[in-house]
Amino acid sequence: MDWLQHPELLARAQFGFIAMFHILWPPLTIGLALILFGLETAWVKTGKAVYYHQTKFWTKLFLINFGVGVISGIPMEFSFGTNWGPFSTASGDFMGNILGFETAMAFMLEAGFLGIMLFGWNRVGPKMHLFATGMVAFGSTLSAFWIMVANSWMQTPAGVKLVDSQFAITNWLAAVLNPDLPYGFGHMFTAAIELSLVVMAGVSAYYLLNKRHVEFFRPAFKWAVVALFIVAPLQILIGDSAGSALADTQPAKLAAIEAHWHTNKPGEGAPWALLAIPNQAEQKNDWALEIPDGLSLIATKTLTGKVVGLTHFKPEDQPPVWIPFYAFRVMVAAGVFVAFMAFWTLWMLWRRRERMTAARISDNKWLLRGWLLAIPAVYAAVEAGWMTREIGRQPWIVYGMMRTSEGVSQLPASTVLWSLSMYALFYAVIGIAALVFASRTIRKGPDFDAPPHQPAARGHRGPATPPAALPAHTAALAGSAQLAVEGGQ
Repeated sequence: MDWLQHPELLARAQFGFIAMFHILWPPLTIGLALILFGLETAWVKTGKAVYYHQTKFWTKLFLINFGVGVISGIPMEFSFGTNWGPFSTASGDFMGNILGFETAMAFMLEAGFLGIMLFGWNRVGPKMHLFATGMVAFGSTLSAFWIMVANSWMQTPAGVKLVDSQFAITNWLAAVLNPDLPYGFGHMFTAAIELSLVVMAGVSAYYLLNKRHVEFFRPAFKWAVVALFIVAPLQILIGDSAGSALADTQPAKLAAIEAHWHTNKPGEGAPWALLAIPNQAEQKNDWALEIPDGLSLIATKTLTGKVVGLTHFKPEDQPPVWIPFYAFRVMVAAGVFVAFMAFWTLWMLWRRRERMTAARISDNKWLLRGWLLAIPAVYAAVEAGWMTREIGRQPWIVYGMMRTSEGVSQLPASTVLWSLSMYALFYAVIGIAALVFASRTIRKGPDFDAPPHQPAARGHRGPATPPAALPAHTAALAGSAQLAVEGGQ
């Protein structure tokens, strides 16, 4: 295991491990925040208690996810200074400001209103509380934007030039709005929404499968599936556009993702390898299941479009092939599976509406099990997509301008290995704790406390109905006589 004695590989492994763990959490934070804002808006507009109870339940999962996301992201910031000092020094004028914007503009906005969102139900009016939830959602989205600005700039650097090994900014707007940003942010933001909807559908499917709180989770399941019917195909289209853009911005990454070794001749299409056994040492595939002209059609939207092969680049400038090639296919397969589940569910509701009504959807165990499987599938898609994006950029830390080997700190291998081990232990603890708290929250289920209302003395009339006049369907949602007693019915 020679890599254990290689500081650069260990530094990459450490940062990669931190990033791969951390990215499990922000997408759900971003997507759930938007869902919570939508649910609470419905409560404020209609006064229906079901929307309030939905908001309260999903907020619990949001809080767990948000906390772990914050904790797991802090070491990543430290790593820039400890393990990637030369890169931080060289790119500090840009990266330092962008990450500062993310903290000052986005994270502080999100964190500032989070307290009102969590603890202000009986302390502020419904509209003020809705505003706080909206600011949390806006802050999480803005945070994702600035993070993707930094990462996209590393993929397609623009608006800078190297002066004495330092990145000097020549055009701030060009650097921020670099060529990869529309695709990178669009793909990641849509992935966050899709993942959150899948979690919502999957958790609801769990309750429906176990015949618990059926009246509560059936509408949540239907809302998520209907939204995924739109979002899942949209994500596939955005991903296809992002892949096509690689032909111009990062042709070596595209070639590695597709295990495409030789540039196709004029008038001939490039085949698309559905599966392959890449052999980077010999610059070929030992075996491949190919679709003729498929890669040209995917990348250029023509049957004979030119797609540059990996042999066009020097071996030292080529990304690894195995991981991007198969990680990309895992991402695509998971995305197609989620889209299929959304189409299948809605088709069954429409095609078999006589026997498969919404009231009986909890009886279809295979459908609900499919949605349970969709949760790990969509998380695998996020991880695989991030691996494709980051490993495909190698051997550059700033594509085409600064190599990864030039950006790493000169630390002893033993030091990096020790810190990697400590990070692994730390993340294992918080990861297990998060799963335990999340599972307990799901097992416990929703609470059906009465929605808050403003005291008459303050002269404010909120949209929620006072406890004494709760609508009758609220009691059915609770499924117990206790709610009737507490609601005064």
